[in-house]
Amino acid sequence: MATLAEPRADSDEAFREEVRAFLAEHFPPELKGKANALASVEGPTDESPAQKAWREAMGSRGWGTPTWPKEYGGGGLSKKQARILEEEMARVGAFNPIGGMGVMMFGPTLLEYGNEAQKREHIPPICRGEIRWCQGYSEPNAGSDLANLQTMAEDKGDHYLVNGQKTWTSGGQWADKCFAIVRTDRSDKHHGISFMLIDMDAPGVEVRPITMISGTSPFCETFFTDVKVPKENLVGEEGQGWTIGKRLLQHERTNISGGGSLARLMGQSLGDIAKQHLALDADGRLADKVLRDRIADFEMRWNAFLLTARRAMEESKAAGGVSEISSVLKKLGTKLSQERSELLIEIKGLQGLGWEGDGFDGPELEAVRGWLFGKATTIYGGSTEIQNNIIAKRVLGMLDHQ
Repeated sequence: MATLAEPRADSDEAFREEVRAFLAEHFPPELKGKANALASVEGPTDESPAQKAWREAMGSRGWGTPTWPKEYGGGGLSKKQARILEEEMARVGAFNPIGGMGVMMFGPTLLEYGNEAQKREHIPPICRGEIRWCQGYSEPNAGSDLANLQTMAEDKGDHYLVNGQKTWTSGGQWADKCFAIVRTDRSDKHHGISFMLIDMDAPGVEVRPITMISGTSPFCETFFTDVKVPKENLVGEEGQGWTIGKRLLQHERTNISGGGSLARLMGQSLGDIAKQHLALDADGRLADKVLRDRIADFEMRWNAFLLTARRAMEESKAAGGVSEISSVLKKLGTKLSQERSELLIEIKGLQGLGWEGDGFDGPELEAVRGWLFGKATTIYGGSTEIQNNIIAKRVLGMLDHQ
């Protein structure tokens, strides 16, 4: 992925001042400390005028995708400039309004494997936050063994005819388009898989939301019945889908891990939250010494993970992109996120057990739903068991010996 050369030290501060001036002019104060709801799989949120203005301002600069090539709508920034942008946004409590699966997974993969026409058609709307993508991977009988997928794309000359079913389609009921792996050849399990793009409003596409234990329905069953897909929507070549699909999963696992998020690193700690809910001693510390030690231990491990993840991600990008280290980040990051949710519920006590009603505020209800939803993070995107296999084989070189 092309970026500008690293800026000289004397230009770093000039760029920082440019970012500060931009944020002062364009970031609405009422959005301080909030997150990008439009990028969440929890569902779309109607944009307020302030949210829309902020998205358009960032999109016009390409700063929502800061290191993507400028010719496709990205920011064209160097890694150092991107870090400065992230630091300054975190400093004022600003969030990146451009996100979702198009940014986290599909865009980087298309930049690597797509042809020029596909890049120019699909990347700019992602950079501007104007389109929502979903992922068509898992099937009822193709979860851990994803290569067992049976959704068939039959060659009809100028188009493919797709028939089959996907499940756990995150945000499928709100998405505009789907990137999917489908079967184009039944004679070869892996080389018979291809990667293609499907319009979610095409005739024959049906989605059925699945209600989760958290009370939300971020996932769907997706059915394809004689869906016509133009030949130009094939990414790469027929039979290359397994290679492309695995590459995309590396991007997904890196993002699921939570690694590299400076905003989360600089956000409110569990210790600060605990002081709002629990008794303090004469020195202003948590009176519960055992819980205080547990929180301190977690915060050290969590911050160490985030810094390690940042270093690993930058090393991978310097070597040409994401790698199998994404499995390590996914395994550790999701487990730590679950541990944080457990501690957060414990800190809130009875107020951490609410489901609905006037006795609970928004953050308390969000903590409960986040705790429950987080149970899925060690499963989707490749279960922890799958990551263990990848780590053993691809990272540690522990091959099976018969």
